[in-house]
Amino acid sequence: MITFDDLLHPITPAQFFADYDDRKPLHIPAGDDRRKREVLRWADFNAMLDRTTIWSPNSLRLVMNHKALPAEDYCAPMQTMEGTFLRPVAGRVEMLLSTGASLVANDVMHLHPPVTAITAALGEAFGAKIGANIYCSFQGVQAFGTHYDNHDVFVIHTEGEKVWNLYQGRAANPVDQLPDDADTRRYFEQTRGPILQKVTMRPGDVLYLPRGWYHDALAQDGGSLHVTFSVSPLYGRILLKLLDNAAMQNTAFRAYLPPASRDGGVALGARLKELGQLLADIAASPAFRDEIAMTQTQLVARPSGFTLPERKPVTTYRTTGRGFPRASIAVGVAYEWMQSERQFSLEDAIARFDFVSEADIRAGVEAAVAAGAIQQV
Repeated sequence: MITFDDLLHPITPAQFFADYDDRKPLHIPAGDDRRKREVLRWADFNAMLDRTTIWSPNSLRLVMNHKALPAEDYCAPMQTMEGTFLRPVAGRVEMLLSTGASLVANDVMHLHPPVTAITAALGEAFGAKIGANIYCSFQGVQAFGTHYDNHDVFVIHTEGEKVWNLYQGRAANPVDQLPDDADTRRYFEQTRGPILQKVTMRPGDVLYLPRGWYHDALAQDGGSLHVTFSVSPLYGRILLKLLDNAAMQNTAFRAYLPPASRDGGVALGARLKELGQLLADIAASPAFRDEIAMTQTQLVARPSGFTLPERKPVTTYRTTGRGFPRASIAVGVAYEWMQSERQFSLEDAIARFDFVSEADIRAGVEAAVAAGAIQQV
């Protein structure tokens, strides 16, 4: 399976983070390395599409001339045990592709093992939520006009050729999705600037685009296929959410604010200054840094790893009412769950808190047993 080092080769991760990450685009030609081309071949994609019951109008979209085609153009009701659902019809999809539509398969992170492996590798490298979409396009018809994305992008091109126009314009750390309409398309065309670089993507090539970078693309000479990975790390707004939880543990944030009308706002101003300093102290604390780190780790998707027909052991514990030992923030979250459950299995704890290493969960359970907080049933 392809690792993050493999994805960037011959660029090293150190070079990438020093010179390109959130700075400028990077095109990595495949050269003689065929591994990245093998991530998704036509046969793989056809096999995925043949699993018709997993697709819906939301997960499988057809786009032509910058507009999404209505679901009724390529879907039909399908009766299932759980009710009636719209499902894509292979014949209709292929007919529309023949007339120039492009096919977008969304959220394929766990549908194809090589894509799943790259999703996990990018998540670990960036401490980020990773998405994966597949784009199937044909010569001379552009599905999407010039635009930018609200996240970093890694593209692995696997079949055919596609020319990407990278423009000089870049939006400054965008987070809000603009409406998909004529006004937005006109705005993109007015603000994208001149072309900075034309990149011809061939099988096995990788392209990195920082968030907000204007671009568009057009397939060449028949069909093309590529996988786009979106990289969405946490950004500063998360502090507002996590600081709220941390601040409420301090009585100063639960106290009433003095009314501004009492003394012209003097007391209110002083109290706000005091609270602002307390927030700064919380944000600068090692404990808050560890909470942010744990939240980053929770974003990383992990392969499911079924091992049937093996049956996993079940090791049951129950709480005793005695206090749990001091622990890291991540293990502390698991301790809180154990106390609320009162009786639980070690294996369930490992599965539920997969953002904590199994070794740390086992060590935490051993420490809790030694402290008398839990005992094996």
